[in-house]
Amino acid sequence: MVKPRKHIYFYGIAENGRPGQASDISDLSDLSDASDFRPAPSTTPPQAPAAMPLHLPRPWQLTAADHRRLEALYARYRRQWDTPAASSPMFVIDTPAPVAIPTWEERLADPALMLQTELDLLRPHLELGDDQVPTVRVEFGTAQVAAAFGCRLVIPPNSQAAAASHVLNAAEDVAQLRLPGPDAGWYGKLREWTQLWQEVLPDGLHLQHPDIQSAFNTAHLIRGNDILMDFYDAPDAVDRLLDLVTDYMLQQTRRLNAMIGAGGGWFFDWGAMWRGAARISNCSMHMISPKLYLEHVYPRDVRFLREIGGGRIHYCGATPVIPEFLQIPGLSGLDFDASLHDLWTVAEQAPPQVTLCVGFGNGSAGLNRLLAGDWPRKRNLIIRTQAASPAAARTLLSRLRHSVPGGCD
Repeated sequence: MVKPRKHIYFYGIAENGRPGQASDISDLSDLSDASDFRPAPSTTPPQAPAAMPLHLPRPWQLTAADHRRLEALYARYRRQWDTPAASSPMFVIDTPAPVAIPTWEERLADPALMLQTELDLLRPHLELGDDQVPTVRVEFGTAQVAAAFGCRLVIPPNSQAAAASHVLNAAEDVAQLRLPGPDAGWYGKLREWTQLWQEVLPDGLHLQHPDIQSAFNTAHLIRGNDILMDFYDAPDAVDRLLDLVTDYMLQQTRRLNAMIGAGGGWFFDWGAMWRGAARISNCSMHMISPKLYLEHVYPRDVRFLREIGGGRIHYCGATPVIPEFLQIPGLSGLDFDASLHDLWTVAEQAPPQVTLCVGFGNGSAGLNRLLAGDWPRKRNLIIRTQAASPAAARTLLSRLRHSVPGGCD
């Protein structure tokens, strides 16, 4: 038997809030000595002080005018699914934070500080009046499901937790893998922090669904890069692992939605409102072919969205697998990297009820094309961009809304 290669796959969140790049560390023994990483204790998060009511140094409440505007905003998001041809594009414009943002190490050690930071980052959107919905999320990163299965987590400098070890050294080891408990890994701490936040969250603000990732993203973390060879050498083991991860995702999604009070056929994610109950993040999909996706991963994505009542997909890769995603029954939305996939092309491919979300850099060719009035025929779109200041954001928001043929509602 060939000795398994020791690959460490780090999967974190970049500073702009989008999934970061994978990097391969050749030897785990180097990790504890490296200045780049500070290991977290096993699979448990940094310990916060004993549970007590949170104190927010800069608390605030939504005004009556805020509540009226947000009710109209939710109605516009519902139209993106219910009557897509009669809907209008939505715009979310990020601006520099109005206050100093604590490091991730500080936020991960203090539930009040993390919540206050979420509120500080949200407030400029409420003052601007763009189409960001008022949500906050306990941000424990993208490896929570992997940690529940036993992957060790580390906290890189000023970053969210990332997986630093794999559970399966050989494909056949999946036969001994069992479903974790509901509070495994960081999920117990997630539950505690969520309960603390719920006690002080301003009326009208919503808790966003914790990151559940996807069957293949998590299977990749559990097995490591050797899973890429397993598709050819041990496909049945890959399928068993994907099924186990899907089973746990379903269990946790139902539990987490009940915990945050989500339901009614809609959920909040990435500052928007979507039809369904959760997001699939298929970031690792660019490492396999569309053929392998259809044979092994697609059936699990279909099952997950079917059993939770629909949802959306995030994809930041380059592989042309978007047409396969668009075949999934119950898919309500898709976000993708507009520098790798053309919005106008995907808009022609997407079913009418599937909302598309893309980000364009300020001054980019894609954003300028929209500002010039060259819009896809599809109207259920969410456009994210940035501005250097609140004043610049107001100007840009007005220009974007006026650039839509027929106007925005």
